[in-house]
Amino acid sequence: MRKRLTLIALLLGTLLPAQAFTLTEGRECLSLGGPWHYIVDPMDTGIYKYQMQLQKPTKRYFADRHFYQDKTRLIEYDFDKAPTLQVPGDWNSQSERLYFYEGSLWYRRTIDFRPVPGKRCFLYFGAVNYKCMVGLNNTILGTHKGGFTPFWFEVTDVLKEGENSLILWVNNTRGTDEVPTLNFDWWNYGGITREPLLVSVPQTFIRDYRVRFDGSEIAVSVFLDGGSGSVTLEIPELGLRKKACGGKDGVAEFRFKASPERWSPEHPRLYDIHLRCGDDALKDRIGFRTVRAEGEQILLNDKPVFLRGVAVHDETVSPNPGRCRNEEEVRALLELAKDLGCNFLRLAHYPHSEQMVRLAEEMGFLLWEEIPCYWNINWASEETYANAENQLVEMITRDYNRAATIIWSVANETPLTSERMSFLSKLIDKTREMDPTRLVSAAIQKEKPDLYHPVIADELAKLTDLVSFNQYIGWYDGKPADCDSVRWTVPSGKPVVISEFGGGALYGNHGSEAELFTEEYLAEVYRKQLPMIMGIPGISGMSPWCLKDFRSPKRPLTGIQDDFNRKGLVDEQGRRKMAFFVMQDFYRAKAAGLSQ
Repeated sequence: MRKRLTLIALLLGTLLPAQAFTLTEGRECLSLGGPWHYIVDPMDTGIYKYQMQLQKPTKRYFADRHFYQDKTRLIEYDFDKAPTLQVPGDWNSQSERLYFYEGSLWYRRTIDFRPVPGKRCFLYFGAVNYKCMVGLNNTILGTHKGGFTPFWFEVTDVLKEGENSLILWVNNTRGTDEVPTLNFDWWNYGGITREPLLVSVPQTFIRDYRVRFDGSEIAVSVFLDGGSGSVTLEIPELGLRKKACGGKDGVAEFRFKASPERWSPEHPRLYDIHLRCGDDALKDRIGFRTVRAEGEQILLNDKPVFLRGVAVHDETVSPNPGRCRNEEEVRALLELAKDLGCNFLRLAHYPHSEQMVRLAEEMGFLLWEEIPCYWNINWASEETYANAENQLVEMITRDYNRAATIIWSVANETPLTSERMSFLSKLIDKTREMDPTRLVSAAIQKEKPDLYHPVIADELAKLTDLVSFNQYIGWYDGKPADCDSVRWTVPSGKPVVISEFGGGALYGNHGSEAELFTEEYLAEVYRKQLPMIMGIPGISGMSPWCLKDFRSPKRPLTGIQDDFNRKGLVDEQGRRKMAFFVMQDFYRAKAAGLSQ
C-alpha cells in the first residue's frame, strides 16, 4: 500500500501555480457540462499493471478505447459502453453504488472542435475533488490537488480539428497528509463538482485584474498574458474611461479618485467594469466598499456593522442532497438565509463555488471564506503546508474582486500545538501579503474546561483581526439552562464573532424541551444561547451552525441522523424547524435596532 501511495504521489507531481484566469462576461466559453462516461477504478487499473508498475502511456485509460477499434487487441475497458454521470455533479448522489465510494474514477467525454486562427484555448475546471490528472488526446496535460478551487491548462497545441477525447482520472481518497485530512464532518463528495469549460482567447489576453478601493481612490491592476499592450478601462456609470500601457511584466496599472456608491448588504450596488486589450474584451460587475476592525467593532464603509450570519455548506436543498451544480440550487440556499434575516454567511469549511460567491454578492451578503485546515491535519509536513497555501492562494486569487468577501479564514477547530501555531501563522502572513484590505480570522475553540467560566486564550487570536470561536453550551457542554450562568473571558480590544453555536434536531421530532434531538430542545438551545452571546464583551456577530442539515458519515444514529448532521435550522428538504423562527425573530429585532 505504501508503495502504491508513493507512486501515485510521484505521478501527481507538484501543485500547479495559482495564476488567475478571470472568467466573466466577454469570455468565449464552451460548457463541457452534461453526461460524461465513467469507469470506477478502485485499484487504479487504468494506471498500474497488476504488479503495481506504471503502465506505458499508450496502455493507460488515457489511451481512449474509443479511438482504438482493432478487435484483435486485448483492451479491457470501453468508455463508449460505460454508464454516464452528470457533470458538474458529485458521483455519490448520482449512483447508489457510489454512495460511500472513495477512490479512483475515470471520466471521459468528447469535444467537437473547429479551431479559429489566432485563438488560444484553455481547459478550465471550477473544482474537482480531490486529486485529478487530466488527459487530452492521449496527452497528459497535468495534475491538480485540492477539491474546491479552480485550475486550468492551455490546450492550444493539443486540440485537433474534429473529435477530441478528454479524460480525467479523479481520486477522492482521504489521506493523513491531505487538506482536509482523514477525519472531517461532511460528505466527501467525489467528482467533477463544478463546471468545466473550454475557453478561447486572443494570443494576448487579460488573464486577471484586481480592484482596490480605499474610500476615496480606486486602483486597478490588469495582468496580461502573451505579451504587452495598451489597456482601456471603463466604468460607465462613474463616467470613467482610462488607458494605460502594460509594462514588460505585462501589468497595466490604473489609479484615480472616485466617489462610487458603497456596496453594503442593504444596498448591494454593483458597477459594470469593462477592460479591453487589443482583440480581448472583458466585462464584470464589481462593488466598492471598505472594511476594517477598529477596537471591538467591525466597520463597513466606516460604520459599525453587526454580522447577522449563518454557516452554510455547499450542498443542495433536496431529499437526496449533493454538491450545488447550478444557480437555481445555490439560490435556494441563499433565499433561506435571506428569509432568516441574515446579512452575513460563513461559507464553511472550504471554498464554495464562484457562483455562490457572486450570487451572494448580488443579494447583499457579507462573506467569510475558508480553506479546509480542519481539526487536526499534519502540521509538521512541508508538503501539507504547500497544499494548504496553494488552496488559500487559489481562493483569494479567484475572489479578490468580490466586495461581499470581508473575511479570509485559515482554519477551523485546530489543536493547540507549536507545529499548528507555526503552520497557521505562515498562512496568516501569506493572506496579508496577498490581500491587506480584508480581515483575517480562524474559528478557534474555548479552552478552559470550567463550564461556567470559559476562557478564550488561544495565542492565534493575537494574530487575527477577529476573535472568532465555536462553542456548544447546551449541546456538547451542559444543558441550555446553564447558559444563564456562563461568564466568558475573551481577549479585549478586538471584535468577537461566534463562528458556531447550536445543537441538533430532527425535523418533525417533537417532545419536551429536555429531550435531545427534538425541535423543542433545539429551540430552547437558541433561546438560551442568544442572550448569553449578547453578553460577551466585544460581540460583533455570529453564525449559528448551521443553515441546513447536511450529509456526514460521522452521523449514523438510525431514525434520527441517518447520515445527516442534524444541526440545521432547516432540514435537507428546506423544512423549517422551530429554532429557525427563534433565530429569525432575533435577527429581525436586531436589524430593526431593538435591544436584545
